[in-house]
Amino acid sequence: MITNEGAQLGAEAARRLSQLGRVEVLPGLSDAEFARVEAEFGFEFSDDHRAFLAAGLPTGRPSSPGRRQPWPDWRNGDPDELRERLAWPADGVLFDVEHNSFWSEDWGAKPGVLADVLMVARTCLAAVPTMVPVCSHRYLPAGRGTYGHPVLSMYQTDIIYYGTDLVDYVHQEFGGPGLDRQDEAWDPKATVSFWRDLVS
Repeated sequence: MITNEGAQLGAEAARRLSQLGRVEVLPGLSDAEFARVEAEFGFEFSDDHRAFLAAGLPTGRPSSPGRRQPWPDWRNGDPDELRERLAWPADGVLFDVEHNSFWSEDWGAKPGVLADVLMVARTCLAAVPTMVPVCSHRYLPAGRGTYGHPVLSMYQTDIIYYGTDLVDYVHQEFGGPGLDRQDEAWDPKATVSFWRDLVS
């Protein structure tokens, strides 16, 4: 069930993005398109993210040949590219496990052999909450019936807040009314297990 508050939050974020006129916005995803995407990729959009994409599907042009567009194309995008984008957060953590000695204490004792280290990390990461790309490497948690999560900028284990919620994210990334991140009233709180422990 979609919460009214989540739907309002997503619709407001979409309205603000459209008003700024800095992004091309295509017709939003239909219920049938949401069902196809969620079945194919094995997650459910949060209520605000779903409402945001139902109001309009943002699109963008690559800044140079060979670069992917920043907005995921949930309607016509390459399924392999979308899978890569869904895997980006966990793959980034695995990179830091292998190359930068990252280890979460929640995973227990770290094995002494790299192959075992990676096997344990992969197993543990398979159980963490799914993060869904909003734009570029900005992500929201998956989860029907949830909304209001901070948008996280995710690059390996370098994870920072990029919006207290989807509406604030539009302000932070594209401008318009809102609080600057230097304002002491700007105080996002990460909401999902594992990922919240990596936010700096």
